[in-house]
Amino acid sequence: MHKKSFSKAAASLFALTLLVAPSVYADQSAIGFDNLTAAKATADFCAGKVTSEALVTAALSRAKALAELNAFITLDDNGALAAAKQADAARKSGARCRPLEGVPIVVKDNIEVAGLPNTAGTKALLKYVPKKDAPIVAKLRAAGAIIIGKTNMHELAFGVSGFNPSFSSSPAAGVRNAYDSTKIAGGSSSGTAAAVSARIAPAGLGTDTGGSVRVPCALNGCSSLRPTVGRYSQAGIAPISRTRDTAGPMAASMRDVELLDRVITGDSATRAADLKKLRVGVFAPTLANLDADTQAAFDMALKKMKEAGVTIVDVEIPGLLELNGQIGFPVALYEAYDDMVAYLNKSGSGITITDIAKEISSPDVKGTYDGLVIPRKLPGPDNTLVDAKPAYDAAMSNSRPALIKLYQSTFNKYKIDALVFPTVTKVAMDAIPESSSLGNFLAYIQNTDPGSNAGIPGLQVPIALGASSNLPVGIELDGPAGSDRKLISIGLALENLFGRLPPPAKR
Repeated sequence: MHKKSFSKAAASLFALTLLVAPSVYADQSAIGFDNLTAAKATADFCAGKVTSEALVTAALSRAKALAELNAFITLDDNGALAAAKQADAARKSGARCRPLEGVPIVVKDNIEVAGLPNTAGTKALLKYVPKKDAPIVAKLRAAGAIIIGKTNMHELAFGVSGFNPSFSSSPAAGVRNAYDSTKIAGGSSSGTAAAVSARIAPAGLGTDTGGSVRVPCALNGCSSLRPTVGRYSQAGIAPISRTRDTAGPMAASMRDVELLDRVITGDSATRAADLKKLRVGVFAPTLANLDADTQAAFDMALKKMKEAGVTIVDVEIPGLLELNGQIGFPVALYEAYDDMVAYLNKSGSGITITDIAKEISSPDVKGTYDGLVIPRKLPGPDNTLVDAKPAYDAAMSNSRPALIKLYQSTFNKYKIDALVFPTVTKVAMDAIPESSSLGNFLAYIQNTDPGSNAGIPGLQVPIALGASSNLPVGIELDGPAGSDRKLISIGLALENLFGRLPPPAKR
């Protein structure tokens, strides 16, 4: 199997691979990647209108042509093309077409794919090559999907900028925004968002602890679902927090989010909801700190929703912000140590958490690991550090159950299907090291974090390009636990209402 793993030092070597990309097949010219969905690609493949080899070859070529995005850590040219040829041969033999037959997808590099490194965006894990797929990957492969590579990410998933100097396929550091490569892609599922939004592949997988499939899709103009925690298997995924982590589908269209979620869960197909029967709530604190583009786009979205018959009500959720503050850092930082140690032990790699800490390249993640995760500490008053366990125990025994109950009572009291709010408070900022500051981290997770701590599902829907920035803006819908398919049906209806964003300008 021919694999290419990229580091900053190897950027020039990667550039040479652009000269030896797989040959372009004649029917690639018929592939309209700007509007291609996984569902459409499968339909065309099964109808004999396009070969899987052409789809995969074109995706690999686009990945290399857009190396400036730093979207990938590993591209699997030979493995993906071999799988594509097998799919083509099976179709010609009359084999049954599966839901993702022959379609190229991408997978975040903390989700295990057999035979490919699973780095979690950090150098210490570069030589760890799992022997089997994570269960969610296995389900996508069983549906016919072809994995073209592993995507770049904020190091160890500990951040929302995607500015990771560990792996680069261009001279610049950090995963870059599909709409403007001088801007951040968001994180931590940075590369998957950039790859699907740049139309390298129609869909892929990310993971989300406090916003990590929603934030990058908001900034890059893709759709994503953070499922109810526990709905997807977390086996074979490098963790942060067993309480908060979940994998999630990311795609250039809501229809493909629906498709990937259906393949992973085995649920039946979902239709677009009737917007005239939809009732959503707006919680005022989620509208704080918005930049002008986000405010204008959100106001426009609410106006269009009302005109389409959606009932929108103002809601009060007393104590939500206070409870959330008692849960987020104590749970994520405390569980990060135990869960990573357990993952490394199970991997059989021989790598320890100390080995990982020594090789962290990102200053923000290095500071978090050395100062908080490894010593099991939390920030205390007056720049002190305090033991994390008492705050963690209180969060798990008191604050988190109270937050879960608060969300349940809010949905019931106001008889709402979902809460709606801007996914992030501002469009993508400049891709510079300072983008990973604590202040920016807190700003970007302002609205995504509370639902994460309660374990409820959240759906990111692109709504517009900012009037002044021309960068994507998205809204999120958070629903009751277990309402994932209903949220997706709402997302399908909203995509019909708002339309899909135009693809990034040609480079």
